[in-house]
Amino acid sequence: MNIGLMGGTFDPIHNGHLMVAEEARTRLGLSEVIFIPAGQPWLKWLKVNRTISAAEHRVEMVRLAIADKPYFNLSTVEIDRGGPSYTIDTLADLRSKMCDEDRLILILGWDSIAELTRWLEPARLVSMCYLAVAPRPRFPPPDIRALNRAIPGLSRRVTLMEGPNLDISSSDIRDRVARGLSIRHLVPQAVDEYIKLHKLYAVESIK
Repeated sequence: MNIGLMGGTFDPIHNGHLMVAEEARTRLGLSEVIFIPAGQPWLKWLKVNRTISAAEHRVEMVRLAIADKPYFNLSTVEIDRGGPSYTIDTLADLRSKMCDEDRLILILGWDSIAELTRWLEPARLVSMCYLAVAPRPRFPPPDIRALNRAIPGLSRRVTLMEGPNLDISSSDIRDRVARGLSIRHLVPQAVDEYIKLHKLYAVESIK
C-alpha cells in the first residue's frame, strides 16, 4: 500500500492542510494519509519566538478536522516519544509497524523541502520514503537539482504536485483570532468551535 504521512505543528490545522492531503491521496493513489502532530518541532523553534500550543489541543484539533474522513488517520507517535521531533525517527517508528511492501510518501510543502538539507540524516530519510511536494504560496519552487546534488538520489523519489494553490497559513489564522476576526472558512467548523471554546490564540501578540 501507498501510505501518506503529513507532519506539522498543526497550530491550528486548517483547510489548506486537508486539501493538500486530499490532493496527494487522489493523485498518488494513497490508501490513507496519516497526520502526525509534532511534539517539539526543533527547526520551527529556531525560527519563531512564540509558544506553541499544548500538544493536547493540537492533537484534538486534528482529530476533529479528520473525524468524517475515513481515509485520514491520526498518529501521536512524535508526542508520545517525547523530546525533539525528528522526522527520521518518526519514519523508523512507523516503518517498524508496517509491512515491507508498504511505501511511505512524506507530504511536504515547497518551504519544507527547501530546508531538507538541515533535517537530521536527510540522505537516510530519503532512502526510507518518497516525497510528495505541494505548492506553497509566498515561497519559491524548490530547486530539485540543487537538492539532488546535496542529497544524491532525491530527484528520483520526488513528485511535484501542481496544487492546490491555497494561501492559508496557521500563523495568519492565529493573527486573525487575536484580532477578533472570523476564521470560519479557513478551518473546519469543529476546529473553529474548539478554538473559541478553549480561547486559543486570543492573547497572541499581533506580528
